[in-house]
Amino acid sequence: MITGGAGFIGSNFVRHIFENHPSYNIIVLDALTYAGDVDNIPEKIRNDARFEFWYGNVRNGELVNELVSKSDVVIHFAAESHVARSIFDNTTFFETDVLGTQVVANAVLKHQNSVERFIHVSTSEVYGTALEIPMTEEHPLNPTTPYASAKAGADRLVYSYWVTYEIPAIIIRPFNTYGPNQHLEKVIPRFITSALLDEPLTIHGSGEHTRDWTYVKDLCQALDKVIRVSLNKVRGQVINIGTGRDVAIKAIADMILDKLNKPRELITHIGERPGQVRRHVASIEKALQILGWKAETEFDEGITKTIGWYQQNPGWWQKLLWMRHVPIKTRDGRVEYH
Repeated sequence: MITGGAGFIGSNFVRHIFENHPSYNIIVLDALTYAGDVDNIPEKIRNDARFEFWYGNVRNGELVNELVSKSDVVIHFAAESHVARSIFDNTTFFETDVLGTQVVANAVLKHQNSVERFIHVSTSEVYGTALEIPMTEEHPLNPTTPYASAKAGADRLVYSYWVTYEIPAIIIRPFNTYGPNQHLEKVIPRFITSALLDEPLTIHGSGEHTRDWTYVKDLCQALDKVIRVSLNKVRGQVINIGTGRDVAIKAIADMILDKLNKPRELITHIGERPGQVRRHVASIEKALQILGWKAETEFDEGITKTIGWYQQNPGWWQKLLWMRHVPIKTRDGRVEYH
């Protein structure tokens, strides 16, 4: 069972599982909010007997319980996940990310005799700005935005269910993920589509803040290993998924413009986003030790592939152009679009 399977990472993971494990049956639950689209899942998968799609919310306990009862592995992606959007619409984030996770965890608890493992997909945003480099799984949780704090609440809720009820939980903390089918609200597809349209690439502040960027297919391979590795190795574990290298936002904008032969004068700077994280770099030792996993895609290669996908699929993203920016009210009362 895959919650949020019509979203960016979820749909890429559905394709990965379908193509690499012909004996697996797949159940997807998705509320099809603005960031989810059933067309993210290829038609050949949707029409296959091994695939079930359920339109519904993870806070629907009766539905979640029914689907979990039929599953031996539950992977929980479903979440509101846009940092800037969480600043002006924070209630939705706590309802989905925390309460939704509680519903899924309760269903796993009820059916823990048949559910072999429950994989909760958290985020590196729970750490806040790096206090140490690289950031290990023991890094303090200092979330700096409503989104990050909601995910931190869900992260610790799953941990508490493992401690209290001994459910077979594994917490995965991916660092920034990018690739095909990513919503235009996120920085890399926003930069790519803006460059393709010869429109400004807006950068928060100086653009010197950095992130650890993982190509989505590498993340899918890591999650695949979490499913198949011995449960004794991963049960109750928190595992970072990243590359161990960071790249600045400004450098990404430059790279995309250069690859598309666009002038760097398209870059424009706006005010710093509230709650901005300055730097993230993953410690990758635990993933390598427990899963035998290491990211394979170099950032330059991943960006090239991602640019190619958006060039080839304008029909997918053109309808989302109006959602590239959301309004943020600054402390002095001004409204900026981030």
